[in-house]
Amino acid sequence: MRITDKIIVTMFVCFLGMICILHMMTRDTTFSEQENRILEKKPTLSLKNVLTGKFMDQYELYISDQFAWKKSWLQIKAVSEKAMLKQESNGIYFGKDGFLFERFKEPQDQLNKNIEYISNFAEKNKHLDYYMLLAPTSVEIYKEKLPIFGQSYSQKEVLDDIQKKLLHSIEFITVTDALIDHKNEPIYFKTDHHWTMQGAYYAYTQAAQTFGFEPYSIDDFNIEMLSNDFYGTFASKVVGHRVEPDKIEMFEPLKHTTYSVQFNDKNEISNSLFARSFLKKKDQYSFFLNGNHSLVTIKSSVKNGRKLAVMKDSYAHVFIPFLANHFEEIYVIDLRYFHHDINDFIWENSVKEVLFLYNVVNFSTDTSLIWLKR
Repeated sequence: MRITDKIIVTMFVCFLGMICILHMMTRDTTFSEQENRILEKKPTLSLKNVLTGKFMDQYELYISDQFAWKKSWLQIKAVSEKAMLKQESNGIYFGKDGFLFERFKEPQDQLNKNIEYISNFAEKNKHLDYYMLLAPTSVEIYKEKLPIFGQSYSQKEVLDDIQKKLLHSIEFITVTDALIDHKNEPIYFKTDHHWTMQGAYYAYTQAAQTFGFEPYSIDDFNIEMLSNDFYGTFASKVVGHRVEPDKIEMFEPLKHTTYSVQFNDKNEISNSLFARSFLKKKDQYSFFLNGNHSLVTIKSSVKNGRKLAVMKDSYAHVFIPFLANHFEEIYVIDLRYFHHDINDFIWENSVKEVLFLYNVVNFSTDTSLIWLKR
């Protein structure tokens, strides 16, 4: 072996040794504020886990999450990607005007299963009125801002297919055109996968026609800017790259309406649809409706007898505050965590209307709708 080869091997072994020592000296972190997620814990060493290969798989994830000086290495990775003029990192495209986009892949069989679960549920409970709103994500609205060679499957094509396959008694609320009409306004976050409250407002005005109520005009709200330093889920996936933060706005109706908001999984009651404490945290989007809960019960001072159950993902969190001005009671159900019998719940609470509200991407892959079969 040549001397230069020996030097390179020695340096590499020393580098690995240094990393091992640093890893042993560094305390594990439970939660990453930057990535906004819980990090992997050290897996349990057992004969069964070793023989099945599960231990090594989990340990690889653990090392990846708890790697010493991870933030610095990610910054180095980001610099090298910029030097190579890469337009994508960790599945996130760098679009024009500061937009970050996640590619939408062609849906697989899970989408058809979800359509079937909802249609069968509606068929069994014919006495209820059903609505479905599937919101497109930003990559569908701003296709022209994708980088060169950036690809994303057509969400419009998927929406058309869902509408054809869905049980006809379920009223399909189409909002894509309304959002495109207002695409020059801040209707989506640039660093996050959600729409903004302004985007949800335009969807609400479109949905009002189907629900049969007169929507509030935009002048009927006090619009307050609450944060100008929000970094969302897309930003968390491209740590190390320079990203401009988003702003968070709140639409509060000028007409006085009172609310009683119960978070059933925490046994807490609030008089607000918003949680300002989250504005001081990384997960600022949880300002809307206090984040994810298995069941949230909203009772308003609107006395019209209308009771609505909303089965949803987090896109609903900025939409429901608009609906709360038109329904006496709203039951917000997250099927990822709510595993009680839905039929019994609807009967016990005298619910007459049901809304399914998801973004297209999440609806295409969500496995929790199987709970509708109970």
